[in-house]
Amino acid sequence: MDRKEKIIEEIKKSDKPISASTLAKKLGVSRQIIVGDVALIRASGTNIIATPRGYILDSKQQNQTYTIAVNHSQEQMADELYTIVDSGGCAIDVIVDHPVYGQLTGKLHLSSRYDVDQFIKKVNNNQAKPLSQLTDGLHLHTIQCPNEDTYQRIVSALDEKGYLFKKEI
Repeated sequence: MDRKEKIIEEIKKSDKPISASTLAKKLGVSRQIIVGDVALIRASGTNIIATPRGYILDSKQQNQTYTIAVNHSQEQMADELYTIVDSGGCAIDVIVDHPVYGQLTGKLHLSSRYDVDQFIKKVNNNQAKPLSQLTDGLHLHTIQCPNEDTYQRIVSALDEKGYLFKKEI
């Protein structure tokens, strides 16, 4: 089994995202070698997704995906993401419509409070600004839900908190 096959196997058997550094230690190579190998694996058609916590395989589960429009401040970001995961959803990504670059997408893959906490910690530790700051808080999320009821529960909870974007007519 070559190194690229071992990388795919390690990602498959992990029940959580696995970092390039962890893969590098397991396989006895540098982190940069892993990053390069993953790029080649992706180019060959295997759908590996890089999340803030590491690599995962896009399993194309039976879950349904939906896109929701939300608007809130940076201070409300954790609460918005908690609302999604606590209601049974997974925040797959965040999307903003930039006036110069067009659609910008950031991968999230957050499905638990732990995931949200790690994401918020990373944002704070790096003093990073969320993509939604580019659009005064207005952004989209692709969310994954096991069923329509979960989606409706998420939409209802976000609406109740005032995060759901409603276009003025």
